[in-house]
Amino acid sequence: MHPRLAHDLAGLPDALEATRLLATGVLDGLEERPVVPSVRPPEPVPLPAEGAGLRAALAEFAERWEPAFGASPGPRYLGFVTGGTTPAALAGDWLTAALDQNSNSSLDGTGQHLERQTVGWLRELFGLGAAHEGAFVSGATMSNTVGLAIAREWLGERRGVSVAEAGAAALGPVRVLSGSPHSSVAKALSMLGMGRGALVPVATLPGREAVDPAALEEALERADGPCVVVANAGTVNTVDFDDLRAVAALKERHDFWLHVDAAFGAFAALSPRHAHLVAGLDAADSVCVDLHKWLNVPYDSAVQFTRRRDLQARVFQNAAAYLGPLGATPDLVHLTPENSRRLRALAAWFTLRAYGRDGHRDIVERCTDCAHALGEAVEATPGLRLLAPVRLNVVCFTLAEDPTPERLAAFAESLADEVFLTPTVYAGVPALRAAFSNWRTTGADVRRIARRLAEATRGAGAC
Repeated sequence: MHPRLAHDLAGLPDALEATRLLATGVLDGLEERPVVPSVRPPEPVPLPAEGAGLRAALAEFAERWEPAFGASPGPRYLGFVTGGTTPAALAGDWLTAALDQNSNSSLDGTGQHLERQTVGWLRELFGLGAAHEGAFVSGATMSNTVGLAIAREWLGERRGVSVAEAGAAALGPVRVLSGSPHSSVAKALSMLGMGRGALVPVATLPGREAVDPAALEEALERADGPCVVVANAGTVNTVDFDDLRAVAALKERHDFWLHVDAAFGAFAALSPRHAHLVAGLDAADSVCVDLHKWLNVPYDSAVQFTRRRDLQARVFQNAAAYLGPLGATPDLVHLTPENSRRLRALAAWFTLRAYGRDGHRDIVERCTDCAHALGEAVEATPGLRLLAPVRLNVVCFTLAEDPTPERLAAFAESLADEVFLTPTVYAGVPALRAAFSNWRTTGADVRRIARRLAEATRGAGAC
């Protein structure tokens, strides 16, 4: 064994304790850490020919790199839709690395059993029936990709071909209908060989991002044969929800695969006040849910569900003698694009076991309360304008006067030490988004953000 490796192995308990101290120091300082630090990342250096060992690497990271990282696990990181990591999820993730399982085969199957139990808990959490089976993937983009890959095979089944065997060319042109699709849908269609041009926009309800069911039915009537509908359970800009029951009812008259992108909107099911927003989710043929958002597990983690596991296995089956036969209950290697992956389910298992439905409902309802409070603060702040109702956990707003991308970027930068917001465009208007999904966020954080918004707005008005 290389002497550095042997030395680090012998001193591993002490090195892990030093790592724990660094990690807890970071977490303990999240409340006051600049959300987006002004520290520049260090310049790259050549790969050392001779390593320095774990303790020296840890010291260099703490000195040169750690100060430049943003406080994305913290309570005022409101860009994108970013969750934190609950204490139990963090413990689960540390054990994931320590156990270092590639649980894709039943030849060493404990990890698979844990994942199936965790998927069952998640299915119950989101109100899905037993017909929905699931697997863990890396994020919402991959979850949407897997769902649409199964939909592609279903289209082939309807047309008498197997796309998995014959290729996408055998399928011919397809139509994928959606009102306000997430950008990952077009990306998935590109990767799957159906093409971005297959995505057909459907009119939305007036002043909404939700699809107009009447317009969707007209588009289905114009479709040449079976097609795919991507419905939204929580759009990015305003967390708008398609009427899933109305969309699903169209299947009585039209032949289509219903994929629901519920990346973070599925968590509305946990709140009695908001569960109606996802009524009808169980009628979907496939569902995307992102877990490193509102479940507050570490990156990367998501789950996909489908009613047609047979088609899923047809798409993703991996033929190798060392894997054994496909079987009636396919190993996970046959269900997603990855042949190797970490045991993502363990962090989710830990947080679900530790806090249960009630604990995660508290996170969802506290985040939605914070979003509503910030929306009210925006409306009460001269110089700011709320662009859409706060439906769940996202506040979409802009400058009341001259909201150019440049002025909004400068405005957001002036706030960056206190709160991180991401830019968007809504109804043609450049805007900013504040997305609440972190378990640490409280009303006190909202009050801090509101004060800084008021101060920054006065400054922006003076420019």
